[in-house]
Amino acid sequence: MFQQPSDREIRDRLKQIRRIAVVGLSPNPTRPSYRVSSRMQRWGFEIVPVRPAVTSVLDSPAFGSLAEVPGQIDLVNVFRNASELDVIVDDCIALNLPALWIQQGIINESAAARAQAAGIWVVMDRCLMVEYNRLCL
Repeated sequence: MFQQPSDREIRDRLKQIRRIAVVGLSPNPTRPSYRVSSRMQRWGFEIVPVRPAVTSVLDSPAFGSLAEVPGQIDLVNVFRNASELDVIVDDCIALNLPALWIQQGIINESAAARAQAAGIWVVMDRCLMVEYNRLCL
């Protein structure tokens, strides 16, 4: 069963994160993924877009999959349909990624629980930007 981390755990983890891979980051400035990622970027985080068929978003090179992202990923932030979470969790497990943030409105309890069981720190159905603003600023 999925367990949401406490506010304290979220705050402590967010203070350690510097590089965020954003799965589903849209190049459209009106989309939530763009607005959230742009704000996180302004707050000093390195944003790594993970979206096939685009070359860059927010002046950062885009990658077709998590496996293609070079270097360390501190957090995977997901802006995809809940039905796609199982594949994303599979990738996170295979790549031994430490943390997964599933954005507000995206709920897949079994995928989140599976990620936690594999040792991945998970937040689900919360907005990264809102929580960072609330807990860390």
